[in-house]
Amino acid sequence: MAINSDYRARKTFIDSVTKPVIKQLLDDLLEDKVLNDEETESVTEENSTRAEQARCLIDMVRKKGSKASDKMIARVQERDPGLYDKMGLAPTPSSPQLSQQEEQPVSSVLTPSTNDFKKDILQRKGSESGRKRLALLINNVEFDDKNMLRRGAEKDEEDVERLLRDLGYDVVKHRNLSGQEMDEAVKAFSKREEHLLSDSVFVVMMSHGELGAIMGVHYKKGDPNLDIFPINNIFTHLNTENCKALINKPKVILIQACRGGKDGSVWVSDTVPGSSLDLGLESDSFRREHKEKDFISLLSCTPGHGTL
Repeated sequence: MAINSDYRARKTFIDSVTKPVIKQLLDDLLEDKVLNDEETESVTEENSTRAEQARCLIDMVRKKGSKASDKMIARVQERDPGLYDKMGLAPTPSSPQLSQQEEQPVSSVLTPSTNDFKKDILQRKGSESGRKRLALLINNVEFDDKNMLRRGAEKDEEDVERLLRDLGYDVVKHRNLSGQEMDEAVKAFSKREEHLLSDSVFVVMMSHGELGAIMGVHYKKGDPNLDIFPINNIFTHLNTENCKALINKPKVILIQACRGGKDGSVWVSDTVPGSSLDLGLESDSFRREHKEKDFISLLSCTPGHGTL
């Protein structure tokens, strides 16, 4: 049994370990080269309470795998035998076969991979680590307003679900929800116990949209009671305050929806302004291009909040 796969041992450690023992463990794990200087400092400097420091420490070690977990277990036994007994753990000896494999030189010959091979590796890796990865997929296809039908959206849903499952995620699916129902679905998803054993999460929402909101299936233009789901609610439900099980874990949010009513394309020509080809003549090679293309957005914080 190891701390990277036993939630009860993790909870016992968080509830029972004392601050002096945390400090001793940090020094020990630094000496064992399980943690580096930056990691040990972050445990105490970024977490004010004893429980927060304990949670940060054990999760940091869990993510480093079974060998790191074994070293921490041995140090817990040395520093606090009572806590060690209470956690009910014992170091897991490394497999001799695994050690032999690690000593073998890496081949310089590249062998083409297959989808079945990748899927098998992901499944075995997930089962060995005890992970319980979850993804949320919400897809609005049919609306009260028949003109808003999203043709082909079922195929998008099928492709996204296949991708998420290939990555090792169990997919929680919903289709054709109102704004309120979307909010309830995201909130319920944030409370799932599986997040405790997860290392990340995906939230995928596909629908019509407007700036800052996703449209529910009862949306009607001009209706004063607009059926919408505010995008900011995703961050609210999954943040550190409301979803502690996902603290320090990547949360990937994918939204397939418009963000306003403006035309997203523009007419362009192959002729470059100011070049020798730009003779002021009318070009017959005009075509439409998306106005905002080839972008990737990486945000350091959620909407409405500053960075530390």
